[in-house]
Amino acid sequence: MAPIGILPFLLTLSLISQTTKTIEKAFFQDDPHLLFSLFSSRGHIHISLPEPISFSDQMSPGQTYLFFRRIYATYSTFEFYGDSDRSVLAKKESFIFKARWSFKNRKTGNQYVLLAFFRLTREPPRRGSPPLPWRITEIKAETL
Repeated sequence: MAPIGILPFLLTLSLISQTTKTIEKAFFQDDPHLLFSLFSSRGHIHISLPEPISFSDQMSPGQTYLFFRRIYATYSTFEFYGDSDRSVLAKKESFIFKARWSFKNRKTGNQYVLLAFFRLTREPPRRGSPPLPWRITEIKAETL
């Protein structure tokens, strides 16, 4: 049996794992709706993506959903996996999920690889959303 002090830590790790699995599923399935379910409702989401997407701005959750719908219509994910060393990036009220994202242009077949960073912030669950307290507040990437 685990000591009482470790239970909140284990619960937090479990909820982080559920959230990161949903992010992975959204990218593997090219599904902006799954991603939208994780967007923060407390403000704008900062997006900064390099070539070939070349975009940097702050958008509402709805705008971010439309943006990723367009990305997934243009590019197809063929590899997306999280970094196994997540503990270094964790903080009390926020967490940075780092993942390798490989995708190709549906028309040209050109392939790209990015290192993506998702800032997850602790929020109370929204009505009608999955009961995950971690919400995406920022998505950044860099070319590998």
